[in-house]
Amino acid sequence: MDNEMSSGSRTTIGTDGEAAAGVGAGTVAAQAGRDHNVWVGLSYEDPLAAREWLRALGFVDGVVVPGEAPGEIRHSEMLWPEGGRVMVSSRARTDPAFVSAPGAATVYVVVDDPDPVWERARRLGAVVQRPLEETDYGSRGFSVVDPEGTSWSFGTYAG
Repeated sequence: MDNEMSSGSRTTIGTDGEAAAGVGAGTVAAQAGRDHNVWVGLSYEDPLAAREWLRALGFVDGVVVPGEAPGEIRHSEMLWPEGGRVMVSSRARTDPAFVSAPGAATVYVVVDDPDPVWERARRLGAVVQRPLEETDYGSRGFSVVDPEGTSWSFGTYAG
């Protein structure tokens, strides 16, 4: 498997299949030219409402794979226009490997300008955890909670 770290030996396997000593060795260069990033998977009692809420914040619809029951989603993606995406699915799925508890996640979204997103969140009536503010680490951002308890932070801090 590409870029897999074994738990016992701290060996990283690069895309060429060669083992490299040390954590992370051989992985950055292998991924530099590829569009790989972290995708958060969130499950909801009402994934259609979650997708609507995310759309109202500025996410864009991605793929949707419906489940067997009406309103059930096996897999879907919501894309952030500046890059990145989240996966949204139904909580009541037969495969518990990809099901998260309500409010079990916190998600951070990097934005160039958080002010318009803040205004959209306020219009939605989102529960505010942290109002729009400048931080001591050089970011401008805010945090809100979606209707099922997931915490969403939007800010300019990009590492």
